[in-house]
Amino acid sequence: MIWSICWTILARPFPKSTFMLWKRFLLKAFGAKIAKTAYVYSSAKIFMPWNLEMKDHACLASGVDCYNAAPIIIGVDATVSQRAYLCTASHNISSSRHEQIEKPIIIKDRAWVAAEAFVGPGVTIGESAVIGARAAVFKDVEPWTVVGGNPAQFIKKRIIKE
Repeated sequence: MIWSICWTILARPFPKSTFMLWKRFLLKAFGAKIAKTAYVYSSAKIFMPWNLEMKDHACLASGVDCYNAAPIIIGVDATVSQRAYLCTASHNISSSRHEQIEKPIIIKDRAWVAAEAFVGPGVTIGESAVIGARAAVFKDVEPWTVVGGNPAQFIKKRIIKE
C-alpha cells in the first residue's frame, strides 16, 4: 500500500517525458532493478516493484498494467506499449481452495508487446518477437515471430528490412 501511495503522489502527476530519473529512483527505492536508460511512463501501474527488472532502453508505456506478483523481466530495447496487461498470477482451477498461482513473465531483448495485448503467467516472449495489438498470449512466443489474436497465433516470421 505504501508503494501505491508513493507512486500515485510522487510520480503520476509528472508528464510522461519528465522526471525519469526521479521515477527510476522511486522504483529502485522499492526494490526494482532498473537500468539507467529504462523508461517508465507515469501512468503505468506496477503492482510489486521489487518483482520488476528492466534492462537498457526497456519501456513500459502509458497505461501499462504490470501485475507482477511474480517477477517480470523486460530485456534490452524491449517495449510494452500502451494499456498492455502483463499478468503473472492466476488461480488454481483444479483446487477447491482456488489458491493463487504465480509464474514469471520474461520479455526478451528487442521484443514488442503492442497496445492492449495481454500476456499471461509463465510466458516468455522470444527475442525480437512482436505481439500484435489486443492479442492474448498464454504460451511462449518463439524469437523473431509475429503473433496476434485471441488466443495468439503465429502470423509470420519477423524480417527486418533496412
